[in-house]
Amino acid sequence: MALKESEAIVLRTYPMREADLLVTLFTRLEGKVRGVARSAKKSRRRFGGALEPLTYVRVYYDDRERQELVRLDSCDVLESPLANQVGYPRAVALSHVAEVLDELLPDREANDAVFRLALSTLSVLRGSAVWMPITYFELWMTRLMGYLPELTECIVCGRTLNGSRAFFHVLADGLMCADDKRLASSEISAESRAVAAQMFHAPAESFRGGSWPKTRAADLRKFLLHTLQRHIEKKLVTAGMLEKIST
Repeated sequence: MALKESEAIVLRTYPMREADLLVTLFTRLEGKVRGVARSAKKSRRRFGGALEPLTYVRVYYDDRERQELVRLDSCDVLESPLANQVGYPRAVALSHVAEVLDELLPDREANDAVFRLALSTLSVLRGSAVWMPITYFELWMTRLMGYLPELTECIVCGRTLNGSRAFFHVLADGLMCADDKRLASSEISAESRAVAAQMFHAPAESFRGGSWPKTRAADLRKFLLHTLQRHIEKKLVTAGMLEKIST
């Protein structure tokens, strides 16, 4: 049987037996695929550093009928996150991207828009400047998964929110006006809503270079995180790790 070939992003790896690895890949061809890399811990020629999380690779694999796991034959590195310095903030941010992709994407369902978003996010996730890429990634993931209603109108009454205060609640998608907000709602600033609008109309690369402290659009990220975690019905481990980053 001929090997399948695809661009892919490595999401996770787990030890399996003495020298094998169980690998989760987000492939461009078939979406999320799980497979076994035989003797990956020993074979530098076939895998080398290609199975590090968030490495962009070209993967060759054998996909046999009635078998859940594919067999990874080899990987060629197209771009590695290890090519740039990996400090703690960037390591956590990379892990967050991998966790979100792994938790939200269904198995064997190609999604080119999400694949392009992931590559775009990785291209701007450099050094310790993590908050813009994370904000951009979470915003677009929430939209592309179909979890994000229109942010310019109240989800209850349909009133336009432009120029008005807006609120969100941990148990509801979308934003609400002051009259329809739920008890214990949080407010999202007009500035953060403007950031979201800008990000919907420009690539991630266009936001590089400006100052982006943790406080900027923090309420937007809180809203997006609530939405994502509600839909996957669990808390993201890396979200707590991100929160502990001070800058």
